[in-house]
Amino acid sequence: MYRYETHCHTKEVSLCAKIPAKEVVRFYKKQGYTGLFITDHFKCGGDHCLQDKSWETYIYTSCQGYARAKEAGDQMGVDVFFGWEYTHASYIGADFLTFGLDQDWLLSHPEILHMPIRDYLTTVRNAGGLAIHAHPFREQGYIEMIRLLPRHVDGVESPNANRTPFENQTAAEYAEKYGLFLFAGTDNHRGKDQTRFCGIDTEQKVQSEAHFVHLLKQGKFQRFDIQR
Repeated sequence: MYRYETHCHTKEVSLCAKIPAKEVVRFYKKQGYTGLFITDHFKCGGDHCLQDKSWETYIYTSCQGYARAKEAGDQMGVDVFFGWEYTHASYIGADFLTFGLDQDWLLSHPEILHMPIRDYLTTVRNAGGLAIHAHPFREQGYIEMIRLLPRHVDGVESPNANRTPFENQTAAEYAEKYGLFLFAGTDNHRGKDQTRFCGIDTEQKVQSEAHFVHLLKQGKFQRFDIQR
């Protein structure tokens, strides 16, 4: 089996992350992973998200964690793939892992900056991307309410290594009720300080982001949940 981290953040892009991209890759190399997906935070929902940057600059800076991780992975023999964790600025707490699309796709679709969240998810899926609702039942003080869009996603993250048993179990029940497949990810912000890990094992080695999407849609994967 080939082992992949599917939900991981870097200090370069995700302000809540504590570990630089190169150290993330080195850590997963030591743990024996075949590869990992860098899924740094990506916020849309209005021009204020750009913070006076151009769209091109926003995309470039948003992809720097992946770019540095990919460079490190090529040197260390670890496969590094691109994804992002999308959040609409008006719906804080509803986060969607997006796979199968690349930086060029983002550059050519500045309209997503202003799209309602359902339109964003539809656009991604129509383009061949995959939308996973990350930790859908997460409860935190800054999250006003839980929002679900079961008709607009492909899968649901459960387990997430940083969520409670109740949150993960409720997410699994939600996925079952709506016929959505179950995904797993660590949501690693801490690198080596993380003690629980979740992700995906595959019998085929992932060749690309598009191949990963294909394997998930075909159900050719297994989730794992381990303690270190």
